[in-house]
Amino acid sequence: MRVSIESLLSEIEQLAGVGAIPNGGVCRLALTDEDKQGRDHVIERMTQLGLSIVSDPIGNVCGRFLGRDPSLAPVMMGSHIDTVRTGGRLDGNLGVLAGLEVIRACQAQGVQPLRSLEVAFFTNEEGSRFPPDMMGSLVYAGTLPLEEARAKRDAEGVSVGEELERLGLAGSAPIPGQAPFAFVELHIEQGPLLDAHGESIGVVEAVQGISWQRLRLSGQSNHAGTTPIGMRRDAGLAASRIHLALHDIVTSFGGDMVGTVGRQSWHPNLVNVVPSRVEMTIDLRSPVEEQLREAEAAFAQACLGIADACGVELESEQLVRLEPVTFDPRIVHRIEELAQRSGIAHRRMVSGAGHDAQVIGQMAPAGMIFVPSIAGVSHNPADATSAEDFSRWTQLLADVVLDLAECVSEDRL
Repeated sequence: MRVSIESLLSEIEQLAGVGAIPNGGVCRLALTDEDKQGRDHVIERMTQLGLSIVSDPIGNVCGRFLGRDPSLAPVMMGSHIDTVRTGGRLDGNLGVLAGLEVIRACQAQGVQPLRSLEVAFFTNEEGSRFPPDMMGSLVYAGTLPLEEARAKRDAEGVSVGEELERLGLAGSAPIPGQAPFAFVELHIEQGPLLDAHGESIGVVEAVQGISWQRLRLSGQSNHAGTTPIGMRRDAGLAASRIHLALHDIVTSFGGDMVGTVGRQSWHPNLVNVVPSRVEMTIDLRSPVEEQLREAEAAFAQACLGIADACGVELESEQLVRLEPVTFDPRIVHRIEELAQRSGIAHRRMVSGAGHDAQVIGQMAPAGMIFVPSIAGVSHNPADATSAEDFSRWTQLLADVVLDLAECVSEDRL
């Protein structure tokens, strides 16, 4: 069974036109009008393929191509179609559209596997508008309660539930959703390793743990010219010291741990006024749970000390906390073995970014296939990968899922 690169590239271009921004980028923030248009586009494609389509109350969508024995749990592919504000055309979208191409090729060539094949796209994977990221898959897996997810609000105070109702995206499929027999996600690496080493495939063994926090520092606004340094309650100074403390803590642990201050808002944000309030987000990641916990504790202690020294009040809120995930070694081995058979240069990897596969992996055997991000660019209109290799990557996805779809039971994995 052979996939078609022309068909896949055409689908990618069409979806990239929904929410298009300058320089070839895409903006489809979760649960916006553009996201709704993108969903409609993909659902229309699923309908054209004759798939059985369902959606659940958080807006996750699954399209199923029936196998020879529909009573068996399906093999699921997929990812997400929401983007960051200045996103590219491949992040998430590649995994969904490549999955549909696998099904299209099966239908065109008369291939009907034992198990049904399913393609899913999950709501709000990016977390750019509503925390947490991977929201849809967390609800699907039963890890995040539906009502808690619906209550989450964006920076303008609009809730997930309000947008689901406004856009008519809340479906009726049960949650938690049906556990698939196996889940395989094709995704761009979003990092530089594959491109730098000239390798075509990353066989993902694990995903880093993620800790997101929101901090609020409250001091006192005052005149910048008349308030002595020693008498200030400067929230901006505290925020700057916290940023440096995060860097020092992450550096002290070394390895693959990373930490980022991604967003800051200052009040009153005026040139001649000591800032009274700063809100900031912290993104801390590590592939080792024990190290992540130690770094969280060290950072919390540092923040308390800095707040006290600067005379400001500190409030913290945990936005996301996901433990590191190790993918099913049988799926990992299967991907690696089929890549070797096809002569595809590959390496085993740990993902630094979060993905729906790590969540679905809590309820079913799961794995991921990474393809190179040229120059390591991601979350950027310039995200790209080698067009001539698209067919190799999608073919590998097809080979893996069709192999899995012929397994009679899990002990045959």
